[in-house]
Order: sequence, then structure tokens, then C-alpha cells
Amino acid sequence: MSGDGKDKFIPFEKLEIFKCAYRISLIIHKASKKFPKDEQFSLADQIRRASKSVCANIVEGVAKQFHSKPEFKRFLLIAIGSSDEVRMWARYCYDLEYIDQTTWQLWRDEYQQISSMLHGLYKAQG
Repeated sequence: MSGDGKDKFIPFEKLEIFKCAYRISLIIHKASKKFPKDEQFSLADQIRRASKSVCANIVEGVAKQFHSKPEFKRFLLIAIGSSDEVRMWARYCYDLEYIDQTTWQLWRDEYQQISSMLHGLYKAQG
């Protein structure tokens, strides 16, 4: 993103970080549909929104990366925040026994990796 003509547009669908975030977001969405009915408009909705927000903010940031580096970085920060939010909601899901320990650890580890990748991308922007 140096503006010297060497930059190439890479569609968000080809980015490994997007692929990871989207894949786990679908897993969370499907699993949360099985939560108790009284949680569908609270905890289930919150974790679905947060996981989708990670994906959406990656997409928005990528769309703006060549026009505004500060905007790109802003969207990456929002995605980082949403990624950490998913980890927090996943902990609630586990503690309330809506998911088992294996599922919680998978979600936690996936979002730790996604956060790490987002931090790396953010730092690479200077």
C-alpha cells in the first residue's frame, strides 16, 4: 500500500484472515441457533453479531485500504475489538453450559489466532 503502483488489489475472499474469520463465524452462528429459546435474542444474538462484525470490518477495511490507510487501520481495530468480544461471549456460553469445553476452547483459540493476525496486519500498516 505504498501508492507507487506496485500494490495489487486482493479481493477479501482470498485473504486468509477473512477465510478464517468467516469459517468460524458460520460455525458459531449454527451452534448458537441451538441455544435455549430465551437466549436467542440475547447471548446467541450477541455472539453472532460479534463474529459477523469481525468479517464485516475486515471487508470494509480492505475496500478502503488504497484510499485511506487510516480508515483501513480503523476498521482493523474494530475487527480486533469484535474478535475479543467473541472470546468473551464464548466464555459466557461455556460457563452457562450452552457449549462444551472442547467447543469453547476451539472458539477461544480461533479468535486468539484471528486477533493475532489482525494485530500483525495492523502493525504492517505502519
